[in-house]
Amino acid sequence: MFFDIALQNLASPPVLFFAIGAAASFARSDLAVPDQVARLLSLYLMMSIGFRGGLEIAHQGVGPTLAGTLAAGVLLSFAMPFLAERLLCLLTRLGPVDRAAVAGHYGSISAVTLAAVLVVTSQLAIPADGFMVAVAAAMETPAILACLLLAGGGGARRHSGRQLLREVFLNGSVVVLIGALVVGTVANPRAAATVKPFLVDLFPGFLCLFLLEMGLIAGRGLRDSRASLTPGILAFALLMPPLGALLGLGLALPLGLSAGSTVVLMTLAASASYIAVPAALRIALPQANLAVALTMSIGVTFPFNLLIGIPLYIGIAEAVR
Repeated sequence: MFFDIALQNLASPPVLFFAIGAAASFARSDLAVPDQVARLLSLYLMMSIGFRGGLEIAHQGVGPTLAGTLAAGVLLSFAMPFLAERLLCLLTRLGPVDRAAVAGHYGSISAVTLAAVLVVTSQLAIPADGFMVAVAAAMETPAILACLLLAGGGGARRHSGRQLLREVFLNGSVVVLIGALVVGTVANPRAAATVKPFLVDLFPGFLCLFLLEMGLIAGRGLRDSRASLTPGILAFALLMPPLGALLGLGLALPLGLSAGSTVVLMTLAASASYIAVPAALRIALPQANLAVALTMSIGVTFPFNLLIGIPLYIGIAEAVR
């Protein structure tokens, strides 16, 4: 089953466009997506994901599992940096501040990985519950707090609380995701139907374009930062996603989540942030070398989840259901 899902995923347009971007970057092509276009694509993806999640919540209603799943997501996001930091101690020679920074990235989530898994589960007819979008939003920030606890006095700024809170809770992607979720939930169904062709039907095409840009970034990071990717760092970036997915599975089973929602929670726990956490840590941990964490999350963990992880998580979730 895993190989069938993996082959199907590898042959999907979003993954193929990611591969094109990575190959073009390695070949030093002049292919590029302008920064403003990339930002627009990111905002569109967050708006589309949130809006679709809101429509599902409005259709299904808020069930009793929502509160438990939200709590599980927050717990995962807060606890995983402590596991990541211990694993980094065993596998790498990174200093305490850099370990904390990397751990924070791996406790938070990747919204683009969320977009990818939603497309795959939809194509395989195992869709997730709409409230999983709210769970993803809740998992953006607890890891940052855990990261600061891990860093302790090793470089964390003590007088930037207000600015840090703005970065954590008013991050653009978080605001758009939650805002679109609310809009989809409360909007009049007839009015919502008028924007559905743009916010829902065009999503796969915009995702392909965004993953093309992500492929360019991942390829460039791997090409330019090969010296910093020691065997221990590579091992961590490949081991942490399955460990996170297993933790997500362990919480999904007692909650009674559907197969699709279980896959999404596993994928969220397996992903690593490269938007919200770097923005916050530039303020809170200015001494941290964020380039290492970004290269790991975008250049190694993101492609792993896209190519191998998501099919693996789907196979495990369906096997235990």
